[in-house]
Amino acid sequence: MTEPHPADKQRDVIVIGAGQAGGPLAGALARSGRRVTLIEKSHVGGTCVNEGCTPTKTLIASARVAHLARRASDYGVNVGTVSVDFTRIQERKDDIVESFRSGSTTGVHKAGVELLMGHARFSGPHSIQVALNDGSQRELHAPLVFINTGTRPRWPDVTGLREAGALDSTGILGLTELPEHLLILGGGYIGLEFGQAFARFGSRVTIIEQAERLAMREDPDVAQALTTALHEDGVTFLFSHRVRSARRTDRGVEVTLDGPQEKHVLTGSHLLVATGRTPNTDDLGLETAAIEVDERGYVKVDEHLRTSADGVYALGDVKGGPAFTHISYDDYRVVRDALLHDRPRTTAGRLVPYTVFTDPQLARVGLSETDAQAQQRRVRVYTLPMTRVARAIETAETRGLMKAVVDDDTDLILGATVLGPEGGEVLSVLQMAMLGNVTAAQIRDGIFSHPTFSESLNNLFMSTPVTLKPEPTLT
Repeated sequence: MTEPHPADKQRDVIVIGAGQAGGPLAGALARSGRRVTLIEKSHVGGTCVNEGCTPTKTLIASARVAHLARRASDYGVNVGTVSVDFTRIQERKDDIVESFRSGSTTGVHKAGVELLMGHARFSGPHSIQVALNDGSQRELHAPLVFINTGTRPRWPDVTGLREAGALDSTGILGLTELPEHLLILGGGYIGLEFGQAFARFGSRVTIIEQAERLAMREDPDVAQALTTALHEDGVTFLFSHRVRSARRTDRGVEVTLDGPQEKHVLTGSHLLVATGRTPNTDDLGLETAAIEVDERGYVKVDEHLRTSADGVYALGDVKGGPAFTHISYDDYRVVRDALLHDRPRTTAGRLVPYTVFTDPQLARVGLSETDAQAQQRRVRVYTLPMTRVARAIETAETRGLMKAVVDDDTDLILGATVLGPEGGEVLSVLQMAMLGNVTAAQIRDGIFSHPTFSESLNNLFMSTPVTLKPEPTLT
């Protein structure tokens, strides 16, 4: 029989990581009367508040104002020469991050959670060693343990990257000077958001992408419209190029590229590495607790977010799958409802929307046209360019398009993409329709306020669709 742990070491719950799942879950469980300890290595609030959504969208907002100011004459407004105060932009970003971070920390304390700042490591399935940031050590034990350690920027195996002073998506947030020429390694959504923002601040921007085009998960027409918009804003693209090495020279950062034709060299003042994320699992001692991970290091979970170790759960980006703050928060709700409200539900079948905060915004949920073709679905595909949206014409923001994939038998919406101004907000209307089984015909005939972007959904479903039919099976 196992001896009980001393009272000062025993907890009801241990949460590792104060991200958008860990913090709320710790608070909810503490308010239910449980003794909860939350362990966080750096900042409460996780990637979203500290290095992700909050700081980047704040920068993007400043970049958009600069962009609109330069376009003022398009609206008949004269503003003179537009300049950017990069120091003030960074200060504004830092102030907002600190406000959000402080609010998250205050909420944890108010809920009665014990917050330990330090690095946690499993010494058994329910035993945690904590190396506190002040240099001391703690040992804790609990029957329930939740892992919410998230991910960090992934650095590719390219010779000289770190030595050349390359930045990742966290490091670039701390810049004190505006890059003259920003090279971006990787044309994913992180690279695109930073690329357009810095181009609008006044930097030259070159994005190096090994694929043949942007946004490979999106339909080709959507990807092309996005590429065109970014190019108009001053972003240069090198597709089908791979970086082989990097080095620091007197002129800046020099990268050697393999392209479709031959090797060549490109020099910029700064280099951003935006080639994806990797899970923070390599120093958690998971093997000690018999917690299984996949080949990329993500924690394996079932649809209830349970790991291979009894009583241990993983939530948020650390478990793989869609790496979005709203998914992390929904992971918290899945666990909360099961443990506190006797309302068990799972992660299976949930709609996963996302919005990329380029301008125009790229928002998507459910099936794309490409997905429907691959699945041999009988669907109708509706497409409406933003040039036919009244509100877009009135605001002089006509870049992009809307698309919806509709089941040809039921008239239910299976997926949608909105590339346009406030695309994420417009997509939410279509997502609500999907959640409520509202048909395309009902939206077509619905009454929406005029003139709004959402009203254009009437026009989307009045347009002539393309019908996709399954290919006949050869016998």
